[in-house]
Amino acid sequence: MKLSKIKEILPSLENVEFQLENGNFVPEHFHITEVGQITKNFIDCGGVIRTERVVNFQLWNADDFEHRLKPKKLLHIINLSEEKLGIEDLEIEVEYQSQTIGKYDLEFNGNHFVLVNKTTACLAQDACGIPSEKQKKNLSELTSDLGNSCKPGSGCC
Repeated sequence: MKLSKIKEILPSLENVEFQLENGNFVPEHFHITEVGQITKNFIDCGGVIRTERVVNFQLWNADDFEHRLKPKKLLHIINLSEEKLGIEDLEIEVEYQSQTIGKYDLEFNGNHFVLVNKTTACLAQDACGIPSEKQKKNLSELTSDLGNSCKPGSGCC
């Protein structure tokens, strides 16, 4: 989800709720402790120089059980970060700590925001020698030389 999309959704909500893909909800007393833009410059395993940029939200649970982040407040934080930091309209990546810090994509299911699990991938599969998909063979191609095979009742098996 791009930053412009969350800004479009927030005014229609009464509460800001985040849910993990497994159905569990982020506790409602969470804080968004950071809104920023992250630029990652790297070289993939094929030697290609790459740049990725995302808007980053960091969610944090505190012992502040009375805290509730309202949509208007989050919209204010986003607008302030655009103004002060020059944040662009990029895809949002959410950092949230369960057992370790996880990075999630963000979607909206019509009621609340969903933290979608991210996965790693090889960006240069052609350079790694990893086939893009498993090679398929016909069973007829797998038959061995009939002269060297055992036949039922021959005693070789």
